[in-house]
Amino acid sequence: MIERLETDRLALRAITPDDVDLLVGLDSDPAVMRLINGGRPSTRAEVEAVVERSIGHRWVAFDRADDTFAGWFAMRPDADDTSQRSLGYRLRRGVWGRGLATEGSKVLIAQTFARTDTVRILAQTMTVNTASRRVMEHCGLRYLRTFFEEWDELIEGGELGDVEYELTRADWEPGRR
Repeated sequence: MIERLETDRLALRAITPDDVDLLVGLDSDPAVMRLINGGRPSTRAEVEAVVERSIGHRWVAFDRADDTFAGWFAMRPDADDTSQRSLGYRLRRGVWGRGLATEGSKVLIAQTFARTDTVRILAQTMTVNTASRRVMEHCGLRYLRTFFEEWDELIEGGELGDVEYELTRADWEPGRR
């Protein structure tokens, strides 16, 4: 487990149960949650369960300029295929549009390929989530497919499906990204 990572503007540290309040606050913003569950805030119990399952593959991120909470990044191992991992991130609305999602994702991708035997990194989002798709593309991930799943709640734009992107170790070159 990578305990700490830094970029020019972010400090990432491994998530702990003490971070629940930060994530409850993040998930209480309807704009942050709009393309995740339609804007519904996560309950404290839901966040606690996510944090418990995320130990070892999720990091909380802070803006190095003022040490404010920026969001989280994840690199979750695949339960069925240990050679691949899934990239995820969620940032506070106040830091959107500054390139922090790309910056944090790039360092996590680089460290994952440098320190593990991961062969492929995947990332998914709703087709209509153009901001997240741009982050994936800026990190070197390539469009893989559009897919449709059954969801309990219909979210506006959900009828267009979800997209999956990938970056393979063979396509990633250390120092290039």
